[in-house]
Amino acid sequence: MTRSWAKRLTDLMVLRGEYAPSSQQWVRDEVEHYERTGGSAWRDRPVVLLTTVGARTGLLRKTPLMRVEHAGSYAVVASQAGSIAHPHWYANVLAHPEVDLRDGAVTCSFVAREVHGPERSAWWSRACTAFPSFVDYQSRTRRRIPLLVLEVSDEAADPGPAPDRSGSAGTSR
Repeated sequence: MTRSWAKRLTDLMVLRGEYAPSSQQWVRDEVEHYERTGGSAWRDRPVVLLTTVGARTGLLRKTPLMRVEHAGSYAVVASQAGSIAHPHWYANVLAHPEVDLRDGAVTCSFVAREVHGPERSAWWSRACTAFPSFVDYQSRTRRRIPLLVLEVSDEAADPGPAPDRSGSAGTSR
């Protein structure tokens, strides 16, 4: 999917609902900064903003994550900096795999799926290239850090032909 197509879908595909800011101050601060600046870097590394639907509350949640992109798809890494527990957003995505991702000024909807095997290895390599600290995070925990790939759903990828906005009805003679 090209970035121009993603931008065209933005108005149609964005999650709607009540937003509940994080209970963690640093996350609230990062989300506010990201939205105020139109997308910012963290320690000179690009960041994206993941919007999920709360698994228990149904409220919208926003989480800043390191940007890992390849061929129009994104990966999100549930590292929690190597904590023993998964981040809360991971449970949200498992419960509601339809997510929004903001990359700079462009927001698009995706469907998330956890990857395993060779596909996970390829995405893990990309993630560690984008943010080398993921290697250290994995060494800090016994859990295998989940990695999810975000892809445009079939429905979003082909919403059908654009409506005729020429003002003419029917066929020409």
